[in-house]
This record gives sequence, C-alpha cells and structure tokens, in this order.
Amino acid sequence: MHELTVSHIREAADYITSVTSDKPEIGLIMGSGLGILGDYIEEATVIPYHEIPHFPISTVEGHAGELMIGKLSGRTVVLMRGRFHMYEGYGPELTAFPVRVMKALGVKQLIVTNAAGGINTGFNPGDLMIITDHINLTGCNPLIGRNDEQLGARFPDMSQAYSRRLGATANEEASKLGFGLREGVYVGVLGPSYETPAEIRMMRTMGADAVGMSTVAEVIAARHSGIEVLGISCISNMASGILDQPLSHQEVIETTEKVKAQFLGLILAVIPAI
Repeated sequence: MHELTVSHIREAADYITSVTSDKPEIGLIMGSGLGILGDYIEEATVIPYHEIPHFPISTVEGHAGELMIGKLSGRTVVLMRGRFHMYEGYGPELTAFPVRVMKALGVKQLIVTNAAGGINTGFNPGDLMIITDHINLTGCNPLIGRNDEQLGARFPDMSQAYSRRLGATANEEASKLGFGLREGVYVGVLGPSYETPAEIRMMRTMGADAVGMSTVAEVIAARHSGIEVLGISCISNMASGILDQPLSHQEVIETTEKVKAQFLGLILAVIPAI
C-alpha cells in the first residue's frame, strides 16, 4: 500500500461531504457484533467503504463495512460499522486511516469499542470495560514514516491516550442506568490466531486486563490528531488458559449479542453527555 498523505485524507473527506451535508462532531468505531448501534442513527446517510476513495474493505464476520452519518441521541455522528485489522493484511496507517478522515470531517471525540478476551480473572464474559490505557504488542505503529505536521506532532504524548473525563462520564451514565463498568488496560496484538496460555500469563504479569486485535492503531492516530478518546471493551470471552475450553469467534459474536441492550443503552446515554 502506498503512503497515505494529507491529499488522500482530503479526497476521502471530500467524497463524504459530497454525499452528505451533515457535519459530525463525534466518531464511533464499532467492534465485532456491536454494529447494531447503526440501526439507531436517524436520517442516516450510508456509504459503503468501497465507494470512499482510499478506504480498504472490512472482511470479518460481524463487521458490515459501511460508514454511517446522521443523528444519534441528538448529536451528529459518523459511525464505522466494521473496522479494519492488521491481520487482514492492512498496514497500521491504513487501519487508522478512517480516524484521519473523521478528523478532517470535524470530529472532536471518538468512541472506540471492541470485543476483547478477559485476562483479569475477576472479569466475566459480558462485562463492559472502560479502557484506561493500552499496551501495544502489535509490533506496529501508524505513525512510522515521515511525519506531516499538518496531522500532528512527530512525537505525540500518550500519557492520557484514553480521556479520564470521558471515562468518568461513561461511569456516571452506567450508574444512572443501574449497572457498573469494569476498568482496565487493553493489550493490542496482531492476531489473527488467539493467544496461547503462556502469552496470556505474560500479559497478566505486564498489567493487562483484556486483549484484542484492534483499537491501538486507531487510538494512536486519534491522539496524534488531537481527538479525545473513550474506549470500551466488551469482554466477550475469557482469554486462553483461564477456562478449560477452546476459543472461537462464534463465542465472541454470541456474547456481544447477549450484552447489546446494555451496551446500546450506555452509548446512547454517553453521547449527549459528552
């Protein structure tokens, strides 16, 4: 894949603005099985990824592969119904490209969600976890290569990759809805194979609470762009070696299906509060 430049970002953003006059202020990236949120967008403009210049295609079950722009809880949002992963063969700069486009469209806050394996043995499948920080074990970074100062600083600060303000808001809204949220550190890996029990033991020693194959490149690009981030993991299964059973993507989809009402309620409450 050729290097993605400011002109590529502008071409993608210009195409989107040619299709809709809505100006989104909040971006949403939905993980496996969580794209149901798109059904709640009012006056939605739906743009398949393959129509947007320089956008790749999402190939994973549970990812619809379309961009939606419209009203959600009274705010104008842009929602990725399905994301791109490095295990699909895309470089980190391409998996993060939609975040760059969101910034060009005017997005100031990003809510990024994922389905993750629970490393913390106090967690249960179906728990929702506010991401307080991440560990990047993908071996990649979307900022590698020449830096364009129009996009952000050469060495961006990551001391608060995930906004404490937005995390506190999510906790408050969950409390009003009558349930609690977990909090923890997300470790991003390349995939697509699930982790070995030894790898999970290593990650727990490092201080990780959940593991997944997405999110970190998007968040790095968002912070580089000056976008404030709220990260939420749906603990879809317990990570390898915790329970005496094999892991499967089907279990991930089934768990997110069970928790979707709670998840939807949380996001719909958080959006007007931020």
